[in-house]
Amino acid sequence: MKTKEILAGGITGTTFMTLFSYLISLADGENFSEPERLGQLAGRLIPKLDKQQSQALGWLGHYGVGLLFALVYVELWRRGKLKPDLKTNLWLGGLSGLLAVAVWKATFKMHPLPPSLSFNKYYLQLVPAHLVFAVFAGIGYQILKRANYVTDHR
Repeated sequence: MKTKEILAGGITGTTFMTLFSYLISLADGENFSEPERLGQLAGRLIPKLDKQQSQALGWLGHYGVGLLFALVYVELWRRGKLKPDLKTNLWLGGLSGLLAVAVWKATFKMHPLPPSLSFNKYYLQLVPAHLVFAVFAGIGYQILKRANYVTDHR
């Protein structure tokens, strides 16, 4: 059951976060898409990859990290340490966003060929993107829990 909860939360949260980042990209005129940035970084590290392969790695990496965040969230929710409610999820998202900023800063700093972008704007959009992630990860988790409750009690 826990695997399904992690998948439900991670996939839902990551999908809505990615949509949010695409919307911010459209509004701002700069590409803030995390999977595309990850793919770009991978392609620059491994030049033998073609664009399709590097982008696939970017998407896999993005959803993989989303599942890792969801794993932590689900553990906290299942153990009763936190409730999967809106207020708590906004706090989780804020903390996750700050962690993401730190990780992206370190990644761009250590990468031999970082992309050319407005780093401060990129970091600034990461925090609300993670708020979206956490809220929708909680929604995905709760939907699955309710569906299982209904199925179990028929």
